[in-house]
Amino acid sequence: MGENTSPISVILVSSGSRGNKLLFRYPFQRSTEGQSTQTSVPRSSYALNNSGANTEDPDGDSKFSDVILATILATKSDMCGKKFELKIDNVRFVGHPTLLQHALCQVSKTDPSPKREMPTMILFNVVFALRANADPSVINCLHNLSRRIAIILQHEERRCQYLTREAKLILAIQDEVSAVSENGGPQSPFHHILPKSKLARDLKEAYDSLCTTGVVRLHINNWLEVSFCLPHKIHCVGANFIPPEAIEKSLKSIRPYHALLLLKDEKSLLNDLPLDCSPALVRIIKSATAVKNLQQLAQDADLALLQVFQLAAHLVYWGKAIIIYPLCENNVYMLSPNANVGLYSPLADQFLRQFPGHDLPSILAKFSLPVSLAEFKNPLSPPGQEPHLIQMVIWMLQHRLLIQIHTYVCLLAPPKEDANLKDEDTSFAARVGGRSLSTPNALSIGSPTSSDDMTLTSPSMDNSSAELLPGGDSPINKRATENLLASLSQNEREAILSVPAAQNPEDLKMFARLLHYFRGRHHLEEIMYNENMRRSQLLMLFDKFRSVLVVTNHEDPVISVFQSVFP
Repeated sequence: MGENTSPISVILVSSGSRGNKLLFRYPFQRSTEGQSTQTSVPRSSYALNNSGANTEDPDGDSKFSDVILATILATKSDMCGKKFELKIDNVRFVGHPTLLQHALCQVSKTDPSPKREMPTMILFNVVFALRANADPSVINCLHNLSRRIAIILQHEERRCQYLTREAKLILAIQDEVSAVSENGGPQSPFHHILPKSKLARDLKEAYDSLCTTGVVRLHINNWLEVSFCLPHKIHCVGANFIPPEAIEKSLKSIRPYHALLLLKDEKSLLNDLPLDCSPALVRIIKSATAVKNLQQLAQDADLALLQVFQLAAHLVYWGKAIIIYPLCENNVYMLSPNANVGLYSPLADQFLRQFPGHDLPSILAKFSLPVSLAEFKNPLSPPGQEPHLIQMVIWMLQHRLLIQIHTYVCLLAPPKEDANLKDEDTSFAARVGGRSLSTPNALSIGSPTSSDDMTLTSPSMDNSSAELLPGGDSPINKRATENLLASLSQNEREAILSVPAAQNPEDLKMFARLLHYFRGRHHLEEIMYNENMRRSQLLMLFDKFRSVLVVTNHEDPVISVFQSVFP
């Protein structure tokens, strides 16, 4: 994963009155093993090897001289302002060539003096060299970074001719080194350029950041900031990276009942923020907890819910947080298939330092099978155990060691010949996973969404929950129920109406109103929020109609993106 997401090199080329020039490249020194048997002429890491198949190069680096690189990467003017992508052998070059001719015109108009030295650069290109088999999403991300750097360099060139000054400095150093090389042997000009050129150091920093953390923060000319993150380095589970498309799709699906789990402590996150960051982002970081849903977070931070969604998405994309369901006693967790369960893993050592007296493998063993947090409640345990358990679960969620299992319900009417065969002895609670309908409320670590005694006001309250008001079996209510059942097949309607609970108008009306949730796409907690209902109400209704309902337990697709990646 790391090799295919990290660039091979970053290259800066220009084109102007002195022709095409390779101004800077990093890294400029590759491994020197085996070079003693080769020619002593200095060659680029891309210098062409015509000796046959390159079987000893695991990276597939096709080798070109610096002159050839400058020729192929400094494109024509009509290709500027567009995505540049070129694949040669096992290397793919990605950049965003940018034109500077409009800057020349502005200078010539403002100062027509013939004595003034005109800028010689016409265009430039910041290019990232990648392996040819790099993922298309990685290619698009690095093109985006190249475009951002190019825009800022273009701006600084207009403002103070920053790029021209840096180019003249670099070319002067190259000429000096070239003159020395002719007399005293070959030398690399890039080694001398790096300590003297701020632009060269910025490009080196960008390359190093892409290969390590994936987060790039530069201040071009100590003035304008370039902020960029490579999601493939930040969002990974096990040995698999999470595609940016999956992250964006998940972020579009977050709901008010979800929560924001910060991956670092508050102080560290605040220190990472730029000085000119939004004050609302600071309030979000200070107010977010693992037991608080986004709706409550918006209220506590005194922000609009939509703004909270946007800021939460920003933190998630930059790898500072993930989306979870708020911690509560009814949450069911199990061991992630990608969890490292080694006895002497770095995570185990970190867990032991964080929670002295507890070893990680023993804690993870308790989640080998799906288990609710309420089952960890021990009436005889000291009062301080609950917060300790919460912190351990939060830590394991932050490190993608646990996944949460939700309950989904599907309508499945039995065939006509089996309609009279009903499993009256099997309770709904047993089919959910052995948990009783009334979960103990002693472990009070959850949000109001999970409580049987408290509810949240949801968007659907005004138009749907009003139907639950006592109305008896009036003709209007009967007609509304019949209309909701009309979308079903005849076999499904007959199976539902044959259930004893269907004889109760209120139960049948509630079942019909919730019918569109019984297709396995909405978990129990989502139904609770959307319909402003208590957990006990839903579980009781499901139990009454258990002969036509099938219960499944699996992850929430919105959250599973950040918890596990299945092949």
